[in-house]
Amino acid sequence: MPSSLTKALIDVAMGRVPADLVIRNGQWVCVQSGEIVPDTDIAIKDGHIAYVGPDASHTIRKDTIVVDAGDRYLVPGLLDGHMHVESGMLTVTEFVRAVIPHGTTGMFVDPHEIANVFGLKGVKLMVDEAAKQPIHVWVQMPSCVPSAPGFESSGAEISPAEIAEAMSWPGIIGLGEMMNYPGVTRGDEKMLAEMETTRRAGKVIGGHYPSPDLGLPFHGYAAGSAEDDHEGTTLEDAIARVRQGMKAMLRYGSAWQDVAAQVAALTKMGLDSRRFILCTDDSHAATLVQDGHMDRVVRHAISQGLPPMTAIQMATINTAEHFGLSRDIGLIAPGRWADILLVDDLNDFRAELVIARGQVVAEKGRLRIELPKATFPGWVVQSVHLKQPLTADDFKVRVDGSSAKASKVNVNVIGVIENQAPTRHLQMIRPVNEAQVHVNTAVDLAKIALVERHRGNGGLQVGLVQGFGFTQPCAVASTVAHDSHNMIVVGTDEADMALAVNKLAEVGGGQVVVKQGQVIGLVELNIAGLMSTERAEKVAKKAISILDGFRACGCKLNNPNMTLSLLALVVIPELRISDKGLVDVTRFEFLPVVQGPAA
Repeated sequence: MPSSLTKALIDVAMGRVPADLVIRNGQWVCVQSGEIVPDTDIAIKDGHIAYVGPDASHTIRKDTIVVDAGDRYLVPGLLDGHMHVESGMLTVTEFVRAVIPHGTTGMFVDPHEIANVFGLKGVKLMVDEAAKQPIHVWVQMPSCVPSAPGFESSGAEISPAEIAEAMSWPGIIGLGEMMNYPGVTRGDEKMLAEMETTRRAGKVIGGHYPSPDLGLPFHGYAAGSAEDDHEGTTLEDAIARVRQGMKAMLRYGSAWQDVAAQVAALTKMGLDSRRFILCTDDSHAATLVQDGHMDRVVRHAISQGLPPMTAIQMATINTAEHFGLSRDIGLIAPGRWADILLVDDLNDFRAELVIARGQVVAEKGRLRIELPKATFPGWVVQSVHLKQPLTADDFKVRVDGSSAKASKVNVNVIGVIENQAPTRHLQMIRPVNEAQVHVNTAVDLAKIALVERHRGNGGLQVGLVQGFGFTQPCAVASTVAHDSHNMIVVGTDEADMALAVNKLAEVGGGQVVVKQGQVIGLVELNIAGLMSTERAEKVAKKAISILDGFRACGCKLNNPNMTLSLLALVVIPELRISDKGLVDVTRFEFLPVVQGPAA
């Protein structure tokens, strides 16, 4: 903090100069001491807090703006400790527009989605846009681009040298989630170099260990110095991470909902809550518009038995301390940025008034400020390249060799788990007709395919999936397919699958639902095939057409489009699909879709 600002804050606190803004008559949610202090005033100068105490009348002059809290709670602005802007299908600016009214004043963003499409220049695009926002947006440098070298075709690669370069950029807070956990446990030189670069820069190494194996591989990963992890899904996961010195990040996004199982480490086991952080990871635009952001997570955590103070600490001071920023954010105290929420009811947490960097930015769910206009270069909207239009024949699961003469074959099938990122590796016996394995809605068996879309090399892999519950001839396609973001399509009709893929190539990326030859849902994502420049409300409306389209096809999953997007993420067990083949993530090896004749 510059000495001139320090002097100004001292002068305000002493009553020598007036505050810019004073909040009066509030109940101070003092997360640093874990108490609620009644009858509190806050004086703000140059966007920072100068005084917190029982009476700030000595800081008020005729030009001071005074806000009467009316005995409402004064809460630090909420922080999202790990998230991906691209998952909202919005640009940084439009994501910020959507979340400010919900009380989010700080975000820690890992832009590895756009990094997998455009590499370092895509990350720089996000960093530059983040720097213009009226709230705090820090960027974690993506660590694994591609996420699993040799198992997928991404649009770009990022080297340790590029990560070292990025660590010097303003706004870079650390290394994004280290997803290549087998690489860490094997001592891969590239992974070790990235982590060493981050340590030398004095920044945080983000973790990502999705395996249920808490034996030696987990201990090897912990020894690699990852400082947090959001991939835990069980009570045992949360306990293991905290005991090994990590911060357990409990996520509650649109589709990945892991708070309930892990929060028992606090409510039942009595572990120290300082080692736990709340985050969203992935939030759909419709979730942001209809339900909220970090305020939604806090409400959910409280509903699972956490005291409101603990839940708020896990979304404020715990996050700030983890990233070494508690001198600036995460608590209401002198010297910190004036990021303050006025809340009526802590048990039903909703921000009535949002102050960020000392100015009122939202009130009663409405934005009160203008956001900077974002502009984008031409290359960012040219990201979908197919070798040629696809046809229904491209989506057949063919049975070759000796298996073609069999009446039944063993097949490897991706099994969807609702509201969780992991999948099941299913093995099924299916009949062979016309040297093919066909879909069967009676047993919830559909086709899934990955189409390479970065270089137009014609890469295509077709597999089988169970769990979407389709009952109609249909297809859903998306250029959001973590992390390589090739084009993924699932369906029960090959012609509809071809139509869906070709439609996305036509519009430059997005998500589409086709039912019986007709497009019934579409959201265009022209920025890297991942994001839209439109407002969150409009994107949400279009995104809802995708969810409605899933339901029209018979799917009853919660947020199935986000579930679909993760079926290409070849670093989360058990079975995934890439443009190179079907991947057994527990062993990191390719498997055939058709295993062989059934006995």
